[in-house]
Amino acid sequence: MATTTAAQKDERMAQTGLITRLLRSPELGALAGAIVVWVFFAVVAPNAWFSLRGTATYLEVAASLGIIAVPVALLMIGGEFDLSVGSMVGLSGAIMAILASVMGMPLWVGALVALVVALFVGWLNGIMVVKTGLPSFIITLGSLFIIRGLTIGVTRLITGRTQIGSLDDMPGFTMMRYIFAVDIPVMGANVSISVLWWLLIGAVAAWVLLRTQVGNWIFGAGGAAQAARQVGVPVNRLKIALFMTTATAAWLLATIQVITVKSMDTLRGEQLEFQAIIAAVVGGNLLTGGYGSAIGAVLGALIIGMVRQGVVFAGVSADWFQVFMGGMLILAVLINNYIRKRAEAARR
Repeated sequence: MATTTAAQKDERMAQTGLITRLLRSPELGALAGAIVVWVFFAVVAPNAWFSLRGTATYLEVAASLGIIAVPVALLMIGGEFDLSVGSMVGLSGAIMAILASVMGMPLWVGALVALVVALFVGWLNGIMVVKTGLPSFIITLGSLFIIRGLTIGVTRLITGRTQIGSLDDMPGFTMMRYIFAVDIPVMGANVSISVLWWLLIGAVAAWVLLRTQVGNWIFGAGGAAQAARQVGVPVNRLKIALFMTTATAAWLLATIQVITVKSMDTLRGEQLEFQAIIAAVVGGNLLTGGYGSAIGAVLGALIIGMVRQGVVFAGVSADWFQVFMGGMLILAVLINNYIRKRAEAARR
């Protein structure tokens, strides 16, 4: 009898431990949301949804957002925001296109120059945040308008327009296409290489967060920056590096877009910064910092990608997408707060 009672107690403890671990997982809400969204569109638009081409399409849409959302999530966990990433997409694409079409440089040279500029902008954002002590929301909101305005103004000044096409005729295009824009055959469907970039970034970010000292530093910097400094965490340098990471992600997305569509538009990336933050929040990342997940951001981008393409498959007007985005953000914040409180209660 005593043995049976002990076994039952151990089983209950094991179940409680599993529930506690699940509640502590930032990805829990995003995983549930992804399943619900997938099932919903599988019911309302089964023909397109179950096709290999349909799957490849919404994965490609999700990848375009996820490439930005994952680094943005890392920065949010570190306690900061970057609202300039969308405008950085437009700037990086403009630099590549102008250097190739006007200056006659190979596209890969233009891409390298754009990368250097992106890293500098990320470094500058980080320096201004850590040196002035102003909220990163304000600093990068200012950067957003400055970068977007410069991109439009300088591009129009040099070329007389805000779009540049026929970039596939530029030297170096073929080499760049194999790295950033080739389609990969998977089970009879062509999947954009951007999906692989997205998954690779998500995997590396998850490894950094969960398996390295830098990951502990990121959580510490976002959760209790002063305490982290007292134990030797280089908080300022870490935050600057995270801003440079988001800028690099913006450059990567710009490069993929320029090579894929063979053209540049100065308005590319508009409102992308807000969608990236929404994807991160839907993925379980708190707006207050110190808590979150890279895998959650991947799932958040997947949810938004499925909805964006799903409404098209279902024949619903795309005008309703922004309504969904706003509602999803509010719901995600409520769910994240609930899960966090349950997790804190489970620790006691």
